[in-house]
Amino acid sequence: MANNAERRTYPRVNKRWPVTILTDNATVQAETRNITVNGIFIASKELLRLNETFFLNISPPNRQSIQVTGTVIRSDHLSLDEQNISYGMGICFVKVSDDDRHFLEDVISTYPK
Repeated sequence: MANNAERRTYPRVNKRWPVTILTDNATVQAETRNITVNGIFIASKELLRLNETFFLNISPPNRQSIQVTGTVIRSDHLSLDEQNISYGMGICFVKVSDDDRHFLEDVISTYPK
């Protein structure tokens, strides 16, 4: 029988913030679906390569943007119809400033449970 226990180590909160991702070939627009202090899950119309590292600019409301480097560790199809293809990707932060990490900690700790 499969074990369906939660494997996530860090708490996460559902937030929808705009994200701009810089790849070698393009700028990709995305939106967060959930965040932790160590990464985000995003939705995008563009599929990013698994295990690739990218520069991300995350734009929470009423604050300067968060600039991180992250690696795609998971990707899924979120929707698959003829007009709206959307991908979901888990991104682990490789580099994030202490100030931005503290901001994320504050957002997560004050989010209603």
